[in-house]
Amino acid sequence: MTIDAGPATNGSPGGGRRSRPGYDSETHARLASDAAQIVARYPQARSALLPMLHLVQAEDGYVSRDGILFCAEQLDLTAAEVSAVATFYTQYKRHPNGTYTVGVCTNTLCAIMGGDAIFDELSEHLGVGHDETTDDGAITLERVECNAACDYAPVMMVNWEFFDNQTPQTATDVVDRLRAGEQVAPTRGAASVCSFKQMSRVLAGFSDGRADEGVGAGGPTLVGLRLARENGWTAPEPDDSGTTSAGEPSPDAASPAGGTTPEPGEEQSSAEREPTTDADVDPGGKPGTPEAKPDASKGTDA
Repeated sequence: MTIDAGPATNGSPGGGRRSRPGYDSETHARLASDAAQIVARYPQARSALLPMLHLVQAEDGYVSRDGILFCAEQLDLTAAEVSAVATFYTQYKRHPNGTYTVGVCTNTLCAIMGGDAIFDELSEHLGVGHDETTDDGAITLERVECNAACDYAPVMMVNWEFFDNQTPQTATDVVDRLRAGEQVAPTRGAASVCSFKQMSRVLAGFSDGRADEGVGAGGPTLVGLRLARENGWTAPEPDDSGTTSAGEPSPDAASPAGGTTPEPGEEQSSAEREPTTDADVDPGGKPGTPEAKPDASKGTDA
């Protein structure tokens, strides 16, 4: 498949035209219109790369070579730069993905609660391993890290919709229903599971109008809030002396960021000093620790 790329830039006589592999003209025009909307959200065009990769994934079902070239063209990047990003994050697939990505959390708590047993059962039942797709193209099975739903362990996700408190049997039932073409409702969230391509478009920033469907935060997530309300618990407030009602220094009084400075001759430890560079702050906001690194076990196919 080729697209007309416009006038040649090599100065050839007669205003010759060139073509390159890529989307057909209709698809290219549609994607370019969506890409322009994405770019408009950012002060610098290259910042739009992550959602734009989801956009081309919504078109092809994975980040294809055509998708890489399209993103590079739209953002004035090289194909190598785009490919480097696409191979860094596990949500971007560099080979065709199934209609449904079934991700089983096998991180610590879910594993203890049965996540490993669920993955092993699904792997045997479907005849595929990690990041492999069933012959009918319906299911891609994954081991995933924490799904941020430890209060519902063990958790499985289908296209990033939650299926809580799973067992090997309930998980097998879900994938069988998906392969049979049935509508399947997650435990929380949307009223039904959409396709991988549809979810990729949502991740690109185009709403499907379903954000308020279903249950959001369930009982286990809200139990702490419920207990606090029942018992009248509130966060301690600092008094005039700069300490909380529990006798602890308030954040403003205790931290260097709050305006206090060490006495002459005193030195702040690395854990106390205010961070001065991005490298001094981890994603949790703790000074003096290196930034978290991605999962090194993921492949980096280009």
